[in-house]
Amino acid sequence: MNMKIKICGITQIEDAQLCVNLGVDAIGFIFYPKSKRYINPEKAMEISLSLPPFVHKIGVFVNEEINEVTRIANLAKLTAVQLHGSESQSYISQINCNVIKSFGIDENFDFSTLNDFNNCGIILDVKDTLNFGGTGKSFNWELIPNNLRKDVIIAGGVSSKNITEIYNKINPYGVDISSSVEIEPGIKDKDKIIELFSIINQIKKNKYEN
Repeated sequence: MNMKIKICGITQIEDAQLCVNLGVDAIGFIFYPKSKRYINPEKAMEISLSLPPFVHKIGVFVNEEINEVTRIANLAKLTAVQLHGSESQSYISQINCNVIKSFGIDENFDFSTLNDFNNCGIILDVKDTLNFGGTGKSFNWELIPNNLRKDVIIAGGVSSKNITEIYNKINPYGVDISSSVEIEPGIKDKDKIIELFSIINQIKKNKYEN
């Protein structure tokens, strides 16, 4: 199984370390002040420094000033930033670290607009201009063109209930998971995380056996 797993909305060091121990590829911090999962950069730095060097630490921003993104990325020891606002290609070009750009998807989304963006990863989430992610809602993954599926990250409503379907039908580059493994926004549910990775490990086992 090559599909990468990111757990986002981390605010507690024990949640981050549990995810790492179970085999997560990346953890996410939310630096959008209006989010229920907001974490201050100093706390994020503390968590980042407690984690192994090969685990990605990704910061989520929404229409933030570039200088502030750079400051927080340096302070929190981020390996990439994830942009969930209306950031342009020009904006992305001024970020001095790896960038993942989020796009809100509905039935009317024009996937050709992705051609206007380069030097960044692509994350596809349900279209929601109010919450900018973390809603637990999903979009119709079948809308994703076949030629893009292996290159994109899927967010929005990804959970233990549908991750096998996502892998079998879409097999994206990665998935971004948040609300489905929470007790409340920003506080993860240990049992739900363990259940999720148990299913992921079963997918891996099935792949290798086949």
